[in-house]
Amino acid sequence: MATIEKTFNAGEIIIKEGDSGNTFFQLLEGKAIVYKNYDQKDEVEVATLEAGQYFGEMAVIENYPRSSTVVASGDVKVLEIASEELNEYITQNPDKILSIMKLLGNRIRVMTDNYNEVKKALDDVRKSNSNEKYLGFFAQMQKQSIFLTSKNFRLERPSAEALREAAEAVSNQKPENTVTYNYGTIIFKQGEVGKCMYIVHSGSIGIYSNYGAVNEFKLQEVTPVACFGELGMLEEKERNATAVAETNDTEVEIIRPEDIPALFSTTPAKVDMILKNLSYRLRSITYEYYKACKEILEAQ
Repeated sequence: MATIEKTFNAGEIIIKEGDSGNTFFQLLEGKAIVYKNYDQKDEVEVATLEAGQYFGEMAVIENYPRSSTVVASGDVKVLEIASEELNEYITQNPDKILSIMKLLGNRIRVMTDNYNEVKKALDDVRKSNSNEKYLGFFAQMQKQSIFLTSKNFRLERPSAEALREAAEAVSNQKPENTVTYNYGTIIFKQGEVGKCMYIVHSGSIGIYSNYGAVNEFKLQEVTPVACFGELGMLEEKERNATAVAETNDTEVEIIRPEDIPALFSTTPAKVDMILKNLSYRLRSITYEYYKACKEILEAQ
C-alpha cells in the first residue's frame, strides 16, 4: 500500500476502536472527533483533531489494536501512511519524525498530570472508604472528555515486548556523541529545562524525585539499552526528576532535537526504539490512570 490521500464525508469512520492497524494518518483538511465506545450507550468524546495533527500512530509503532474510533466531523481529507512506507515518508519529510515524537510526548505529559490528580483522589478514597466526595469531580472530568465512564472498560497492561525487541536492535550499534560519567554524577537536575535526551549504553542511571532532600525517592533505574530525558527534550520544559549515574563508567549517548532526522537516516533502529519507548510510556500511564478511576468509581 502506498502513501495516499483519502477523503471522508461527515460521520464516516476513519479508524475503528479494536481494529488492527497497519497505517496511520495525518489530517490534512477539516476536523475529526476521537471517541471511546463509539455508538454505544457509554460513548465518550475524547478529543477533536485539527488539520496537521497525526492519529493512529500507536497502532503502527507497537502493533496494538486501535485504542479509539476517529470519525469525520464534516468533510475531511487525510494522508494515510502504511507502516511499510513509514521509512520512506520520514526520509522525504525528515521534520515529521520530531513532530510525531512531540505529539506522543505531549500526550504523556497530559495523561501524567491527569493521573497525578486522580491518584490524590484515590488516596483520599482509600482512607475514607467512600467516593461520595469525588462524584462531582468525575462529573467534571467527564465534561472535559477525559474520563471513560464505563465500569466495564477492559483494562490492559501494555506489554514491554516491542520495547525489548527495539532495544536489542540497537544494543550492538556503536554509539556516537557519547559521554562517560562516574558514580554519583548528576546528568540533569529536577527543575532544569530539557535540551537533550539520552540512551544508556553501559552502566545505569537512577531517576530521582527530590534528589538529595529528606523526601528523596527513586522513581526508576535506567539500564542498557534504554532512553531517558526524552520528554524534557521534546517539550523544552522543566525536568520533573533528577538523573544520576549509579555506577562508574556509565556511558550515555546524547541526542538533541536537531539530531533526530540525521539519526533516522543513519540508524533508524534508534529512532524506532525512542518511538516505542514513548508509546509504551503513554500506554502505561493511561492504564494506571483508568485503573485508578475505576477503583474510585467502584468504591462503596
